Amino acid sequence: MKAKETDTTLPLRDRVSFKLTFILILASLCVAAFVVGNMRGTMEVSPGRVFEVLFNDDSSAERMVIWNIRLPRMILAGLVGINLAMAGATLQGVMGNPLADPSIIGISSGAGLFAIFVLVVVPQHQSIVPLVAFVGAILAATIIYVLAWKGGIQPMRIILAGVAVSALFGAGISATLVFFSDRVHGALTFMNGSLSSRSWPEVRMILPYTIAGLVLVNLFAKKINILILGDETARSLGLNVERVRLGFTALAAFLAASSVSAVGLLGFVGLIVPHSVRLIIGNDYKYKYPASALMGAALVMFSDTFARTIMSPTEIPVGIVMAVLGAPFFLYLLRRG
Repeated sequence: MKAKETDTTLPLRDRVSFKLTFILILASLCVAAFVVGNMRGTMEVSPGRVFEVLFNDDSSAERMVIWNIRLPRMILAGLVGINLAMAGATLQGVMGNPLADPSIIGISSGAGLFAIFVLVVVPQHQSIVPLVAFVGAILAATIIYVLAWKGGIQPMRIILAGVAVSALFGAGISATLVFFSDRVHGALTFMNGSLSSRSWPEVRMILPYTIAGLVLVNLFAKKINILILGDETARSLGLNVERVRLGFTALAAFLAASSVSAVGLLGFVGLIVPHSVRLIIGNDYKYKYPASALMGAALVMFSDTFARTIMSPTEIPVGIVMAVLGAPFFLYLLRRG
């Protein structure tokens, strides 16, 4: 009873009941996004029919469309949203900067360069794309740290170093496409971030990364809560600051690389989602991680459904929709300082 009374005296966003309610709302949004994504398209399917098709075995055209096209696509969109949102939340925490995002600071570009090199130069070895994307992401993160380090890590130096690294790897991507211009078509959808033609193989590829990421971020949420108190305070509490920061950065690269491998360069999810969650329920990663994961999944599922239906039968890459949403949000954050 005392705990309940104490909770009600706190500001709204600091109350555990409010945080849990918000997470429940986000879970409901995920279900809604999933259902709408399976309903909408060239063949419209009612909500009741979606559930009927999912849980009953028949040979109808709706079942074939949902099970072979829409269902894996929605699952993949959700998994990508989870990974990018958790990667962004992690980077914002370890770098102490609300503008940190895998695409903005160059981690996604590093993963993208290595992945595109495999897809364009040695397409017969596509199975190694997740591995080389992770190597590229780690390389980008390492370069950013080296460039930003000067007696410690400063948030603004990280952003500036990240912009430079992103430009460098972006130039590498452009050069690869120029030298192998006869093989550009497949790489264009990759560069814009698209779920077109993605199906169960991509789901099976990214699912282990998502599960591992969810387990790790929630297992070590307490450490990042200590880290955001400041380096001196964290050290006084017995935390090995640099080791923890490097470990979380590697985890963010791991999550971002898996998403890049599956759908290409999809930006701004890791910027919009964690920052929005922080504004609503605060910076406690015990709640921020699950809320970010759910919001990221819902955002990418809704965005992909919008992208493929707004100009049907022409399909817009979901990366373009995310850029339209994310660029104004980024400018808003800059304006606020």
